[in-house]
Amino acid sequence: MDIWVVAFLIIALIAALVRYGGITGASIQIAKVLFFLAVVLFVVSAVVSVARGRRPEVLA
Repeated sequence: MDIWVVAFLIIALIAALVRYGGITGASIQIAKVLFFLAVVLFVVSAVVSVARGRRPEVLA
């Protein structure tokens, strides 16, 4: 999901350079939504993991 955030952010930056206002605004909004969705999913996953009493696996 983070890859999509970066992709839409790059699209927004390129669109801003060539002055496509509508595409820039839409891409920024999509990137923001995807970013906050990823943060919420991470927090929910962490809370559920703690509630279950599971420890994260450490790869050596």
